[in-house]
Amino acid sequence: MIGKCKAIAHGSTALGYIFREGKLGYRLAFHNLCSREPKTIYEEMKVVSDYNSRCRNKFLRIEIGIAPQDEKKLPVSELMRIAHLFAKQMGLDNHQWVAVTHKDTDNRHIHIIANRISLYGEVYDTTFVSNRAARVAEEISREKNLTIAKEVKIDKKYQNEKSNPTREQTKKEVQQICYSLLDKYKGTGITGHSMFLYELNKNGITIEHMKNKQGKVYGLKFSFGGQSFKASEVGREFGYRSLQKNFEITNKEEPKKTYRIIQEATEKKEQPDAGYQLVPPSRSSISRDNDTPQAQNSIGAVADTIVGAADDVVEGLGDLITPSTQGNDYAETAWQRKLRNQANRKKKRGRGL
Repeated sequence: MIGKCKAIAHGSTALGYIFREGKLGYRLAFHNLCSREPKTIYEEMKVVSDYNSRCRNKFLRIEIGIAPQDEKKLPVSELMRIAHLFAKQMGLDNHQWVAVTHKDTDNRHIHIIANRISLYGEVYDTTFVSNRAARVAEEISREKNLTIAKEVKIDKKYQNEKSNPTREQTKKEVQQICYSLLDKYKGTGITGHSMFLYELNKNGITIEHMKNKQGKVYGLKFSFGGQSFKASEVGREFGYRSLQKNFEITNKEEPKKTYRIIQEATEKKEQPDAGYQLVPPSRSSISRDNDTPQAQNSIGAVADTIVGAADDVVEGLGDLITPSTQGNDYAETAWQRKLRNQANRKKKRGRGL
């Protein structure tokens, strides 16, 4: 048995619904009410609810579901007792309420419409009222040895995994194929991704996009041997976003390239400078895995030698040479260094005086 409860404002509509012809099964109980028809029941409840003008949702809608295997155990008289017991444990003794059964679905269920305003003008507290209704339904189910909804869900969860061994075997095959191909092509870029999809299809596994109502892709579905599996069932590496990341090329697999000595043109398509560089700007501060320590040390030594030689030339020529007449970046570097040295010497003289 399962119970639900919610505060509503449309009491007249709710009463008309539970008494609708074609749905109504049995009239189980009329508590603190004299009327027997929906229209007059609502008017009778409204007399009480009008005493409270601040409350907006003045009615309670309660649904009690009966498990199919328990229907034979519960005649109409027992359903009446369940309705009274449920309302009592929900604290509705001083409230007006009506209970009926419906026959419009395969599973029998009970509807209760209650006045949220008590006969003494008190407002029924609806804090966590749905959880309270579920707990009351569980307590009554244990007392009367009926099926408990929570246990049905747990049993169903574990039963589904064992009830279809063919599906489980198929899922294991899909996982084995997918993981073997992922290990084969992981980190090989777009080409590897394409080959991964090609070999999956060759092995009979198709991948479909799962889309929401707006047409946006939110997941993947793997189909094989007449069975379909969500990506999360196959493995966490095969999600819509995580699968693509597995094929990104790592730095270790990038081929070794010869260093360029001419500076590339900028994004504005300006002419490249005539200066030379041993290490391109994009690589000057990044040590690559393919470069040996000896190569890095030799490059640094050559660069230091050239910069030192430029310093000596600038120092010797003095004001006869300017950075604008030189195309070499190292001459400009040496010039800037000279200016800094001169400024530092002036500062020292000032402190000495």
